[in-house]
Amino acid sequence: MARILVTGASGFIGYAVTEALAARGDEVIATDLVIGPRLNALAGANGKVKAVAGEISEWPHLVSLVKESSPEKVVHCAAVVGVPASVGSPINTFRINIEGTIHLLEAMRLFGVRRMVNISSEEIYGPFQAGVIDEEHPCRPTKPYGISKFVVEQVARDYAAAYGIECIHTRTCWVYGPYYPRQRAPRNLLEAALANRPLHLPGGKSFSVDQVHIDDVVQGVLLALDKPQHRFDAYHIATGVSTSLADVVDMIRERFPNADLSIGPGPLTFVDGTEVVRKGALSIARAREELGYSPRYDMRTGLNAWIDVLLTGKG
Repeated sequence: MARILVTGASGFIGYAVTEALAARGDEVIATDLVIGPRLNALAGANGKVKAVAGEISEWPHLVSLVKESSPEKVVHCAAVVGVPASVGSPINTFRINIEGTIHLLEAMRLFGVRRMVNISSEEIYGPFQAGVIDEEHPCRPTKPYGISKFVVEQVARDYAAAYGIECIHTRTCWVYGPYYPRQRAPRNLLEAALANRPLHLPGGKSFSVDQVHIDDVVQGVLLALDKPQHRFDAYHIATGVSTSLADVVDMIRERFPNADLSIGPGPLTFVDGTEVVRKGALSIARAREELGYSPRYDMRTGLNAWIDVLLTGKG
């Protein structure tokens, strides 16, 4: 078993990774700006988890944490997440995402931590140039979130070349599942159906994107963390298939036939009005071959699993 530092451990992906590591017997140092109630409860119930509050962009906190905890590996989940949040606060996005990562890499360099798995994003690509893309697709991000994630990957490569720190980037797409925190499809559609409340989105009917269940993201991250040697430093952790939002609505209606849901034609926009760039599917051929990654959930299966949790309150 290993001692692993997880940043952003109160977040959607960070908590799920922390929980999975602890469940298999690893010792986890879980840090975030605020220790959320789920993480606090996990740390209280499992002696393998130590929760430490602190800001990743504050050098004294981070260097002390790495020095005192002596992690063997790092899973880096901390970030300002999402296009709308980054457009609303670009300076903070670059400070947390880029400066915070540099602090982490510097602390790793100083205290001999040799491997980091970084949670990256399809936003590094900008508009997809094809319906299915692989890891060699050109990176032309268009908004602060995607730009910061791309810079993080490049900075990590520089540290890898200069200091021998192994930085592996798991590029996810639209992650979903129980406890998903943002009001984005499919969460907003599911909640409307459950509450028997009409929801009519103005645009995005034909928008299609690879959506990946949180359990599959955790699977991919742990496989990347554990692999003894890597030929590549980036993997798509997704499903390899894109699903239109119109099809997502139809899948929800299969469980809730009377749900009053619809999506209009035209572009999809985020809550702040920013138009979502063209997306599609992320090829998972490399992750399958190199990591043994095999997603458990297609979109229909994943939605139904989430619905079951929402209906039973168990999950």
